[in-house]
Amino acid sequence: MKRKIVVTVAPVCHVGKPVPEGSKNPLTPQEIADDVAACAAEGASMVHLHVRDLTGEQTFDLTTFSQTLDLIAERSDIVIQGSTGGLSTLTLEERSVCLNEPRVEVASLNMGSVNFGESVYINTLPEIRYWAGRMRETKVVPEMEIFDLSMVETCTKLADEGVLDRPMSYNFCLGTGTASNLKDTPHNLSCMLSLMEPDGHWGLNNDSMKDLHFLGCAIAMGASVVRVGFEDSFYYEEGKTAPTNAFLVKKLVELVRALGCEPATPAEAREILGITKLRG
Repeated sequence: MKRKIVVTVAPVCHVGKPVPEGSKNPLTPQEIADDVAACAAEGASMVHLHVRDLTGEQTFDLTTFSQTLDLIAERSDIVIQGSTGGLSTLTLEERSVCLNEPRVEVASLNMGSVNFGESVYINTLPEIRYWAGRMRETKVVPEMEIFDLSMVETCTKLADEGVLDRPMSYNFCLGTGTASNLKDTPHNLSCMLSLMEPDGHWGLNNDSMKDLHFLGCAIAMGASVVRVGFEDSFYYEEGKTAPTNAFLVKKLVELVRALGCEPATPAEAREILGITKLRG
């Protein structure tokens, strides 16, 4: 059987990030749900969503988020991934409010602090332990967001403490975006992979990518999860931007198949990711 790859889409561009002419950034529940349904039809099996208001600003009010999930559920069984990332000015509870929505099955868990523009994106060890504990309480699978090498070791430290369950789900965030990530090179990715535990599985976000080549490199190196979407980048080829998220997913799925793999269905994605929670 061909290896199955979980294709994730992060459809909503961050507020303040320029949207290229000809690209449609979804903001309302209906727009996002329509976009997600189109992405699922092209082969996406997981969607990454922040809790936002109608203008795209991050909020701790679940109203718009839950309305969006209502509309998505009418048309797709796609895996729902929430975020505990975002603004460091929010409280621990506010940053993890997505976990109060029972349909969230996976959530991002940032494994350390990183420079972000001229400021610092703060994720201390006590905060990480808190969010991991909330995920365990709500039976949500943590996807560990890794920005540098030390964060891979942090995963092992917290697993040894019993804070994280094994096997772990690593997600390496490389690229030259606003955050001070490592550059998106095979060497840097190889260094990260050398530190992860052998029974875990891993994925890649290529922040501010200019084309799809590094996602293809990750698949060839053994990634189980790869992500596209306007949150990360509008580009699919050098100098070419996508009109929709579904277009990005289509191009990524074509690459997945060209590399001899197949996009996972939502059911297969749940098995790969170790999701045992019943859909709320």
